[in-house]
Amino acid sequence: MESDKASSSSDKLLLAAINLISERGYNGVTTQEIATAAGLSEKTLFRHFGSKQKLLEAAFDRFHYAEEMRKVFQEKLVWELEVDLLTVCRTYHEIMNRNRKMIQISMKDEVQLPGFRERTHQHPLQLLDILTNYFKEMSEQGKMIRTNHKLQAFTFMMAHFGAFINDLDTGKFYPDISLEPFMQESVKLFARALTP
Repeated sequence: MESDKASSSSDKLLLAAINLISERGYNGVTTQEIATAAGLSEKTLFRHFGSKQKLLEAAFDRFHYAEEMRKVFQEKLVWELEVDLLTVCRTYHEIMNRNRKMIQISMKDEVQLPGFRERTHQHPLQLLDILTNYFKEMSEQGKMIRTNHKLQAFTFMMAHFGAFINDLDTGKFYPDISLEPFMQESVKLFARALTP
């Protein structure tokens, strides 16, 4: 029961930090304000995390996407390229949109936080490895052409990261192109190009 309470306090602090820092920036929020927004004391924040930077790092580790994406590759693939890539990109966009405040923080404040840029890049690097290995396996099964698997995985990821960034800015750069048709068309083109 005590660990449930600690977990609940930690979650409250993580969510309060994400909400406040995304609105006002890392330097625009104090640990006292984060604790108050979570309904806890500043002492509790320091007991759980030690510092504001460690709190933000914990939020990224807890709510970012690498483990969720790994689970998709372990449990939801049907080993058909177009179907799998659509599942992957829909899950990716769902997670990224759910975590959009964290992405905004990482883009705004990473320069002010030593080591933060490297930490935020761990998740995309893990996804790149997972997708590269999937492409290798698909090639070995004869379901995908032999190619530079890592380069194809990177190309796929960057297309969808770019779409997310456009959407992050409320789609104002390309307002007549919505996400779902983009996902379907990009996956169809990608699968057609890589299918033997």
